[in-house]
Amino acid sequence: MFCLFCKNTDTEVIETRVSDDGTTVRRRRACGKCQKRFTTYERIEELPLLVIKRDGRRERFERDKLRRGLFKSSEKTTVTTKQIEEIISGIENELKQQDSTEIQSDLIGNLTAKHLKKIDKVAYIRFSSVFKRFVDVEEFEKELKKLL
Repeated sequence: MFCLFCKNTDTEVIETRVSDDGTTVRRRRACGKCQKRFTTYERIEELPLLVIKRDGRRERFERDKLRRGLFKSSEKTTVTTKQIEEIISGIENELKQQDSTEIQSDLIGNLTAKHLKKIDKVAYIRFSSVFKRFVDVEEFEKELKKLL
C-alpha cells in the first residue's frame, strides 16, 4: 500500500478494526517516510449474480423481484413476511454457493418452489402454476396429485 501523501510504498498498519457485520476491515496506516497517517478499507469484492432467462437474456439477480413473486403467491395464506425473507436469504445463499455467478432462472424457480412447498401448499401451487407455466388443467391436476 502506498502513502496517499508522498507515494512511498513503505507503510505500516498501526491499527486494524473489523466492522460490526464482518464485511469490512478498517486499517490505520502510517507512512515510514513522511510519518503521516491515513485510513484504508478492505472489502470482499462480490461479483453480481446474473440470471439467465429462458430466452437467453441475462439480468442481475434482484431480491425485490423474488420478494414480489413470493408475496404474490402467498397472499391470503399463513406465510409470514419473516418466512419470505428467510426464503429469499436462503435462496441467495444457495445461489452464491454455485460454481458460477451466472444462474439459470429455472434453478431459482425450483429453489423457490422447494422452500414454499415446505411451508405452505397453496403458495407453492400458486407459484408453481406461474413458474412451470401450466398450459391446461391436466398439468395443474398432476401437480396437485403429487402434493396429495
